[in-house]
Amino acid sequence: MVHPDQVRAAIHQALPDATVEVEDLTGGGDHLQVTVVSSAFDGLSRVKQHQLVYGALRSELASEAIHALALQTSTPS
Repeated sequence: MVHPDQVRAAIHQALPDATVEVEDLTGGGDHLQVTVVSSAFDGLSRVKQHQLVYGALRSELASEAIHALALQTSTPS
């Protein structure tokens, strides 16, 4: 289980300009929907954008504190 604030902090550490929304889908803290908007994604494919976020959450994913992650990424409008 991971708290949404921990997820936000980990993503902000890797992507300081990011706007991050975290939703706990089941109430258990391990199935999350995360939306990340960052200028760091500019010019990157969706796969590369997701890889940046997965990298920021590497330890949480490896320890299975996050079991399922629905991820949406985009650049600022």
